[in-house]
Amino acid sequence: MNHLGGELSPYLRQHRDNPVDWYPWGSAAFARARDLGRPVFISIGYSACHWCHVMAHESFEDVAIARRLNDGFVAVKVDREERPDVDAVYLGSVQALTGQAGWPLSVFATPEGRPFFGGTYFPPRAAHGLPGFAEVLDAVADAWSNRRAEIEKNATELTAAVQASLAPAIPGALAPGAAALLDAAVEQFAAGHDADYGGFGRAPKFPQAPMLELLWRAAELGRPRAAEMAALTLEAMASGGIYDHLGGGFARYSTDRRWLVPHFEKMAYDQAALSRCYLHAWQITGDARWRQVLDETLGYVLGVLRDPSGGIRSSEDADSEGAEGRFYLWTPDELAAVLGAARGSVAAGWFGVTAAGNFEDGYSVLHRPVRGDLVRPPEVERCRAELYRARAGRVRPAMDDKVITEWNAVTCSVLAEAAAATGEAAWRTAAVELGEFLLANLRRPDGRWLRVWQSGRAAHLAVAADYAWVVDALTRLGELTGVGRYTVEALGAAHDLIRLFSAEDGSWYTTGNDAEALVVRPRQVSDGVTPAAGSVAAFALARLGAITGDAACVDGAARTVAAAGSALVESPLACAHLVEAAIFLELGAIEVVVVGDRADLVAAASAGYVPARVLVWGESPPSPLVVGREVAGAYVCRRGVCHAPVTDPAAIPGAIDRMVTEAQAMTAT
Repeated sequence: MNHLGGELSPYLRQHRDNPVDWYPWGSAAFARARDLGRPVFISIGYSACHWCHVMAHESFEDVAIARRLNDGFVAVKVDREERPDVDAVYLGSVQALTGQAGWPLSVFATPEGRPFFGGTYFPPRAAHGLPGFAEVLDAVADAWSNRRAEIEKNATELTAAVQASLAPAIPGALAPGAAALLDAAVEQFAAGHDADYGGFGRAPKFPQAPMLELLWRAAELGRPRAAEMAALTLEAMASGGIYDHLGGGFARYSTDRRWLVPHFEKMAYDQAALSRCYLHAWQITGDARWRQVLDETLGYVLGVLRDPSGGIRSSEDADSEGAEGRFYLWTPDELAAVLGAARGSVAAGWFGVTAAGNFEDGYSVLHRPVRGDLVRPPEVERCRAELYRARAGRVRPAMDDKVITEWNAVTCSVLAEAAAATGEAAWRTAAVELGEFLLANLRRPDGRWLRVWQSGRAAHLAVAADYAWVVDALTRLGELTGVGRYTVEALGAAHDLIRLFSAEDGSWYTTGNDAEALVVRPRQVSDGVTPAAGSVAAFALARLGAITGDAACVDGAARTVAAAGSALVESPLACAHLVEAAIFLELGAIEVVVVGDRADLVAAASAGYVPARVLVWGESPPSPLVVGREVAGAYVCRRGVCHAPVTDPAAIPGAIDRMVTEAQAMTAT
């Protein structure tokens, strides 16, 4: 056994029996490298990564390759989900070297941690135009021994390049107003939109939740083309094989433009983000299709990903029984074996299972060939339930059971919003329990948040994204429950977020000012499949500031938007969530204050799609919105202007709609 046996990360523990003498990331590994005068090999991946497993089996379990690594290098294994800060630095280095990067990430660095060479997946021997990993090790070892000056020069230049790539660009002129932001976003999204299958760009296609959310916001503010793009994308994804038609939930991405054949790993953050998109689609349209996808996806999260201790586990692998996707694939004969010939034929027709198959070796990925026809007739639903039970007897993909603060907080936030919108008691209970789990298990006694929990242990300082989503989740718990303690906790996390992570120019560092010093202090400057930490921080701080009147929160959000400057209109694809925050700040929150014990008013105020809404009720949180509100009823306000208190729940949607109409007028073009 190497040095990984005691690690929290299941991904690291998967490598504990490798013949490679792996170290976890930390001072011991780099001290060892300095003592021996060797370079460091840094391998970064995650548990659900298919090609990470391939490289592990091919190279890290190979005794001859392991000997090369052990004799010439100090080998360090990193779980990118535990250490997104480390991943950002070395991902940036490979991006600077090769123009592209991904996982597994393979980086060579000096004993000080400065990268000088790297790539992604290497086969064990040269193949398919890729150099063999054994050859790479020999070449790097030779260069380290005979061309050290050249390596030091490369390390200096590459570190500087990473520093530049992880620093925000100098902002241009301040971005124009909300109308121009919305028009630019819709125009640019339309330019990359697949008019046949939805989504943006070419295959492989990733769900782009931040873009979809901005499209719904643009539609609310009078841009119907935005709604068309969002609805088409959600329809195509839910019809495709990227969606699990038996068990709910989404795979990480599709290998083709039709969303048909996924890369089968299922990540907790995708379930949360896409649940929110389908929730909003249902709120806007009332379409039962979207509610079905929402119910099934949250059902997967709470039924499969939820740990018995209360947290949400990170992911399920793509592979089982030694093959990618085997758990999810079917043939007509397999359907018939479960359902009988006649009903098997019904299921095959509904789910697109054919003798030829649409995957490898005659297997089919379940999908809906009649796109958008998603609400299952009773007989098909009975078939689905039986197939789901039968599939449970298969070997399930491996579960990465570590609990990540960021992903749990966004799940808590979505559960709270969904519970408020639908009145589902189970989701309300789940949101509260998850929030309490985070508060009880992911903080040190001094209040410092941590990033990862597993089997009763928490470790690794939380990064900016953890804090930002915690602020959002606790704020929404306060709105859901009317319990003022959650708002107080949100304020505490918000002030710590600002103190630990804010940069002077309004951007946000990934790591806190109390964290380990890396060769570069990273900043995430644009959204990926998840929004950048700064984008989440800006929106969460803006909402909390609207509720509490806290000047630090409002200022932190405004400074983030100002730091982005003209990038908001020039590159909305890269900062969609921050564009939402900018619009929220400019147009102002729609503030709903319910005075008195009126659960019916709270429910009515929470029901519709109103992304600018904030809600105060129940126990008095630290909020100026409740000052002077003595007459029982619901007060609907915006920018200090309020309608007369409403006592009839049926009147609340109209009062809110009038506020939305005012915002539409402000953004008309």
